This record gives sequence, structure tokens and C-alpha cells, in this order.
Amino acid sequence: MTYSEKSLQDILDTESRPNVSPKKIFGYLALTVLGLILIAFLWPENKNQQYSYQTEKVTTGSLIVTVSATGKLRPTNQVEVGSELSGIVEAVYVDENDAVKAGQVLAQLDTSKLRDTVEKSRSALMGKEAAVAQARATLSEVNTNLYRLRQLHKISNGKIPSQNEIDAAVANVRRAQANEASALASIDQAKADLRSDETNLSKATLISPINGVVLKRSVEPGQTVAASFQAPVLFTIAEDLSKMKLHVDVDEADVGNIKNGQKSYFTVDAWPDREYSANIHRISFAAEIKDDVVTYPTILDVDNSDLSLRPGMTGTAVITTLDLTNQLLVPNAAFRVDLNVQAEDEKPNKSVFGFLFPRPQTPKQQVRTEQQTGLSKLWVLTEAGPAEIAVDILATNPRFSAVTAINLKSGANVIIDAIEEQP
Repeated sequence: MTYSEKSLQDILDTESRPNVSPKKIFGYLALTVLGLILIAFLWPENKNQQYSYQTEKVTTGSLIVTVSATGKLRPTNQVEVGSELSGIVEAVYVDENDAVKAGQVLAQLDTSKLRDTVEKSRSALMGKEAAVAQARATLSEVNTNLYRLRQLHKISNGKIPSQNEIDAAVANVRRAQANEASALASIDQAKADLRSDETNLSKATLISPINGVVLKRSVEPGQTVAASFQAPVLFTIAEDLSKMKLHVDVDEADVGNIKNGQKSYFTVDAWPDREYSANIHRISFAAEIKDDVVTYPTILDVDNSDLSLRPGMTGTAVITTLDLTNQLLVPNAAFRVDLNVQAEDEKPNKSVFGFLFPRPQTPKQQVRTEQQTGLSKLWVLTEAGPAEIAVDILATNPRFSAVTAINLKSGANVIIDAIEEQP
């Protein structure tokens, strides 16, 4: 081959080969792979979500609805014994926890000045009685004098004595009668003063007004009692601790469910494992408002025959407002599951940004608002899968609800939780 022929062949070969660099080839390949990935991710997927179910069996039993309230234990009758008089306490005869009877002496004040006052009043009464005797003697004297003057005036045919003398005698009689009445009134006043002083003397002896137990003693021998504006409380006595009352405050939302005579039980911190029975005695119509919370004072009768309860203890009462027997019981969690919400939550397509920057997936729960008394629905897990059943809620407590339903029987598995499984 000649040189000219070889050059011509080289020129033809060079023009027939494309001038493509390796970088361009790599770029074309990368764009092709990325496009295939995007098509794969953006292609709509028709998949069925799978869920794991947590179930609980329907049971038959009793449903008890209760109301809780907290309050203080108090005696049925509590009396505070004080002193109306001021003075020094001479002696104290009882102590706390002592049993006392009505009329028993509790303490004694110093009575020296009170006895002297009584003696003065008696002497004054005697003086008033003497004044009455003197007034009566004077009245008798002037009556006799008037009688004589009138007899003399009659015998002398009005010559003697003169009419002025007779009028003066009549006036003396009237003055004597008035003095007698005044003396008699002074006796009544003196007797009243004596009775008051004797009453004060008796009040210096403090006695128990009831049969009971001394809860508190606030006085010691030698102590000075000052009763100026009000009587100081020296003893607190509870009448009968075998019967007590629990005073609780019931919330306004619960007061409509309780009534007189309802049974309840309560516990105290001193005996946490023991339940004491009680009955509602009275529900007050007057409300008490504290920090914008409205409550109604309620009193419960308590039997304390063993004297294990003491006044002032804090009791937490549980009042039974409803007791249904032989009912279908469904856990309340079953009414908070709604599998119908999955259709609203599922989305057929995802965005490119979502695929490029995916968020961590968390289990999805189907939740519905809490149930109320009346018609509602729940889900039962059958062999064919979840089935929705309509029920009528009769009553509910914090754990279970009593229901009636045609297609629901005891032993059925109700769904209480549903979680979407991850692929």
C-alpha cells in the first residue's frame, strides 16, 4: 500500500469513530441508574397492611360503680367544757382518755371569794327581811292610829279630831304600805343576788355534762383561768366512741349518684389492710367552694365497736352507687380501638423528598375517643379476622363496662390494641 492510500484510510477511520469521553459515558450510566431507582420507588404499591392484635376475653360477672371521697372521723357528739368564771384552778380530777359519767366532777376552781360573796348575799337578804318586818310593824301602828281617830271622830259627832288630823293619819298608812312593798321587793332582789352568787359558786365546780371519754385536757392545777369575753375550753369530751361519723366532701360531679342509706366502706392509714363498713347518713344541700372546687359535705355512720378508730383519723371512703350482677363485662380499652381509621391514614403515593429523606417509622395505633353510657361499637377478633359489633353500654367503672349485645357472648376475644406490623 502506498503512502497516499494509507493516509486516506486513516482519515476515513478517524471520521467513522465517535469522539466520546469516559466521563460522559459514566454520567450517562449514572443518570440511567438513578432514573430506574426513582421509577421503582415512585411506582404505586398496592399492599395490604398487616396488624398485630392484643385481645382480652369478655367475662360475665358483677359491675360495681363507686365514688371516692376523703374526710375526717368525728364522734357522734363532742362537747367542749369550759369555765364561765375567772380564777385559779384548785384541782383537776380527770386526765385524757378517762371515761367519765354525766355529773362527774372534772376540776375545781378556788372558791374562797365566791363563798364570801355568798355569805354577803345571805346577810343582805337577812337585812332586807328585817326591813320588811319593820315596815310591817310601822304599817300596823299607823293603821291602829287611824282606827282610833276615826272612832273618836264618830263618838264626838265630828267635833274631834279635826279632818286634817284624819287625813294625815290616812297618808301615814299609805306611806307605810308603800314602805312595806318596797321592803318586800328588796327581799326578792336580795334572793336573786343570793341565787346568782350560789350559781357562780356551783360553776366553780366543773362537771361532765355527758357520759363519754375525755379527748383533751387543757388545764393544770394552779393555772389561772381568765374568762373575759368567752369561756376558755378546758376539756373536750366525746360521748360514745363505739359509734362515730365520717365527714367527707363529695365532688359535685358525683353527688347526683349518691343518696341516703347507701352502703360504703373506708380505710384509714392506721389499718391500711382493713375495710370498715359505713352508711350514708346525710348529704348536705349547702355547697363548699375551695379553690373553685365545689364539694358537698356528706356524713357517714360508722360502727366502732372495737374502738380501733379514733377521732381525727383520715378516712378514704368508697361509696357504692351501682351494683349490677350477671352482666357481660368488657374492658374499657376495647372501646378505644377503631380499625376504621386505617383507611384515612394510608396514602397511595409518597413524595421524592420523602423517599430521599425517610422518617423513622413508628407503630400506628387506632384510637377513638373514650366511651360513654349508651350505644357504642367494639371490635371482636374472629377466625375470619376483626369484626365490628354494636353494643349498648349499661354502666362503666374505671376498668370494665357492662354491656348488652346480640352478637357478643362471654368468652369472645375483644381487641384492646392494634399495632401495624413493619414489613
